[in-house]
Amino acid sequence: MRHASLQIFLLSAACLVGTGCNHFPGKPGPEPEVPRPQHVLDFKTLYATNCAACHGVAGVGGPAISLANPVYLGIVSESELTTVITHGVHGKLMPAFGVSGGGMLTEEQVQVLVHGIETSWGKPGGLAGTNPPPHQAPAGATSTADGAKVFSASCARCHGENGQGVTSGTAGAMKGSIVDPTYLSLVSDQYLRSVVIAGLPDQGMPDWRGDGNHPLSNDEVTSVVAWVGSHRRAAVSSQTEAQQARPEATHPQGPKQTDTKQGQL
Repeated sequence: MRHASLQIFLLSAACLVGTGCNHFPGKPGPEPEVPRPQHVLDFKTLYATNCAACHGVAGVGGPAISLANPVYLGIVSESELTTVITHGVHGKLMPAFGVSGGGMLTEEQVQVLVHGIETSWGKPGGLAGTNPPPHQAPAGATSTADGAKVFSASCARCHGENGQGVTSGTAGAMKGSIVDPTYLSLVSDQYLRSVVIAGLPDQGMPDWRGDGNHPLSNDEVTSVVAWVGSHRRAAVSSQTEAQQARPEATHPQGPKQTDTKQGQL
């Protein structure tokens, strides 16, 4: 009897092996195939992985410029977005994401991001009938003195008379200093120009049209950006002069002398 049971067991096992049956109770199925990073072409996935930490989960609320701003997307071209995403901004916090710029994203993935940003948050024709200043600053010298006047007339109400912030004020007032050298070291003049023109609607800052009574002209935008940016350059110059005036700070005890009494290497 025991011998017959053993034969039945062996015959059943042989049938299972022969038919290739792998669906034993409790055995996990095959794991889903995970696409390689360079094959991911879903905008939401690419944005969440590469952009959301700085620009906000929904394009707003991050430390970098808001992308969910139809005015900003109305003044910046797709080629500019492509260039910035691919190559980043040299010396600032925006890194290069494209392969040709030293990043990890393919050209196709960069285009998915550009197209997704435009279609998700852009508003085609939203600036029709308006005359916004160009996104790129014109070439040529600019008067910072004129910029100081523009700032006083159009910006000081929220940013403080000298751009150093306000301790109390009306709703939407910005308390932080925008002439702080640390802040300015993190942003470019192009970033400042983008914000002046497009505003920060999620933070209550209007675009170049302000309250509607006095839209800023191209010259006014250019000069006020130059005035704000001059505080960055002034801080760098002061730091350089201070270092040059104290060369001993690098080696306060002078050059290190070799002790010849000790064994030489």
